[in-house]
Amino acid sequence: MKFSFSTSGESHGPGEVTLVHGVPAGLDLLAEDVNRDLARRQQGYGRGGRQKIETDKIEFLGGVRHGYTLGAPIAMLVRNKDYAKWEHKMNPAPVDDPPEDITLPRPGHADLAGMQKYATGDLRNILERSSARETVARVAAGGVARKLLSEFGIRVNSAVYRIGNVAMDKIEAARGVRISDESEVRCPDPETTERMKSEIDDARYARDALGGSFVVVAEGCPPGLGSYVDWRDKLDARLAAAVMSVNAIKGVEVGIGFDVARHRSSEVQDEILLGEDGALTRASNRLGGLEGGMTNGEPVVISAAMKPISTIAKQLRTVDLAKGEAAMGFKERADSCAVPAAAVIAEAMVAVVLAEAFLDKFGQDNLVDIRAAYDAYIERISKIASGSAV
Repeated sequence: MKFSFSTSGESHGPGEVTLVHGVPAGLDLLAEDVNRDLARRQQGYGRGGRQKIETDKIEFLGGVRHGYTLGAPIAMLVRNKDYAKWEHKMNPAPVDDPPEDITLPRPGHADLAGMQKYATGDLRNILERSSARETVARVAAGGVARKLLSEFGIRVNSAVYRIGNVAMDKIEAARGVRISDESEVRCPDPETTERMKSEIDDARYARDALGGSFVVVAEGCPPGLGSYVDWRDKLDARLAAAVMSVNAIKGVEVGIGFDVARHRSSEVQDEILLGEDGALTRASNRLGGLEGGMTNGEPVVISAAMKPISTIAKQLRTVDLAKGEAAMGFKERADSCAVPAAAVIAEAMVAVVLAEAFLDKFGQDNLVDIRAAYDAYIERISKIASGSAV
């Protein structure tokens, strides 16, 4: 089975479950490898009260023995500490006194469309699963993918370059992804970090929220991941879909993205050069390390725009579906800004897609055979510039 994952769980249910398929045997994997990213997801200036309740850590339920993967599906559980307060409302078994239905759909959420699609009069059946709490399970899957990629020198990092009206240059942010963890908003520039924090404070005092933009950079990808042969194999499309699937993401760009539309072709393409050591290199990376649906050996650069989260402390207009009349939505505990967290989640999704493409290329049974295939490939393509490789 291909490298992939699925998740289960509700925001205030007993926990979040991740099942990762297609992980090769022989990969050393510890809980700390995953928990590191779960902790990063919970950080960020502007995060709400839920992060003070939960301390996300995984429990392996299968697929790992004595610190090594078995080649079987990996099952992980992150328990929701908040469940103790919600057991009556979220109990899987029938209860004698069921809670009152929620009938005020919130603008910007999956509430109304979900109610219409799944034929339910209680919006809790929708909002619990559509909640961004599900991304805990995604980050857990991304931790496994990241560990696999790191075995072959592939690193995935991110940086925030815009929050609200405060921004820094995206290209400069991409260059600073390795130090972004030093910032409370994951921005590599200290001065911009402070301005972003002030912007978040202003939104919080107004009982509102801010969106923003971030960039994910994957360094060390070999050329040839993905394919041009079939539209479903194009790696840029797969990466864009994965990042777009993160809650509140409304736009995804590859490389310089929409900026290509205002340049001439000669100003966009990444010219191919022959280095002094005889290796092929590029004069630029405007196309974000992807050509023809494949990696070209340059860093993969994906950026995304996140709308302000829909869960805010300010009441917005809606309709009470039980009464059929206009109403005001309910106030909620919320983040003022979740862009730094979204960047970490997007890292996980990029890592998952790259891991899938990597194993498609080099096999997936065990790490010994994968490494042999990888080393042989790298040796072969290193000779292409000299004309001695087929």
